[in-house]
Amino acid sequence: MGMVTQSGCELVVIGLGAMGSAALYQAARRGARVIGIDRHAPPHTLGSTHGETRITRQGIGEGADYVPLVLRAHQIWDELEAATGTRILTRCGALLIARPGDTADRGLRTDFLGRTLQSARTFGIAHDVLGTDDLRHRFPQFAIADDEVGYFEPGGGWVSPEAAITAQLTEAARMGAELRTQTIVTGISQHGAGVVVTLADGATIQADRAILSAGAWVADFLPSAMRPLFQPHRQMLHWFALEAPDLAPTWVNGPVYMWPHGDGQDDFFYGFPSLDGGLTLKVANEQYDALVDPNDFNRQVGADESRRFFDHSLAGRLRGLTPQVVKASTCLYTVTPDSAFVIDDHPDMDRVQLVSPCSGHGFKHSAAIGECAALRALDGTSPIDLSAFALSRQTGG
Repeated sequence: MGMVTQSGCELVVIGLGAMGSAALYQAARRGARVIGIDRHAPPHTLGSTHGETRITRQGIGEGADYVPLVLRAHQIWDELEAATGTRILTRCGALLIARPGDTADRGLRTDFLGRTLQSARTFGIAHDVLGTDDLRHRFPQFAIADDEVGYFEPGGGWVSPEAAITAQLTEAARMGAELRTQTIVTGISQHGAGVVVTLADGATIQADRAILSAGAWVADFLPSAMRPLFQPHRQMLHWFALEAPDLAPTWVNGPVYMWPHGDGQDDFFYGFPSLDGGLTLKVANEQYDALVDPNDFNRQVGADESRRFFDHSLAGRLRGLTPQVVKASTCLYTVTPDSAFVIDDHPDMDRVQLVSPCSGHGFKHSAAIGECAALRALDGTSPIDLSAFALSRQTGG
């Protein structure tokens, strides 16, 4: 072991993406002595938290356990915007287009429409249920089938992941947090009343507690038997050209949208308003068969991949969209077997908290998850019930 280079730290946060930047900010604003470490220099394009826009919505069809997190996250982003003058959250509305009673197996999103409505009603979230004709009238940019209806949530929209992370890290540093970027952690161990974090250069940091929010790299710090529970998958984001001058205003001023179709788990896509005046649309799907090594995978999106997605999901549904790809990029989802989050103690170290992975639908909750993790580390208790995200849910323990 290298010489101890730092001690007297209350909390060290490993990984400063969506969850880690939020945890660092929340710990720093409470006056804790905290250090944040990242192997890259966030915000960056090498993990799970980039790509200009991320959907946020409050009637969470993946389950009611998530709703308190997203409601709190929106409050935190509003506070951050007021404090920093940065635009983070854009409430342009969120639209779900689906077939009523859709029984296709989509994992957490099975009966997505029914479960979204249930969450919205349970928590009193403002929404409209739109019949087929209403949907076509209000949103002419979408080609709606005769058996499809809509759920529209005016308080939904999109978050800028880069802006959110930058604001949280900037505020954390302003409040006294120490940031160490381009720094690789090679080990975490627990000794008595503290943890020791070992860095690639052999230096160590002693802290009372640690938060491990390393995303796709989290499995490096877990027992080998648990690695299969945390699987990094390659995802693709595509920006297609629009050729519909008459529809440009509806694409510019429209909502974010999600659209399950067909009968397969991967028959699902989501997209955003046009942020460049009606020239392009960012649209993406999700794939759960592209397991990769986060340090070594193909970050380029092939033209054939974009075309296959366009033909399978977008053609005939998004009016004025052409198959011409203006740009494309990849990101990582680190997914558990049931796509739920893990927010719990490390299996071998009760002073190390796992805050990862978030299975591709975590960004909208991240500001609140960071707050819960920071308070759990500093005070021993979370303001929001996290029992649904226990590690035992994944291990069967």
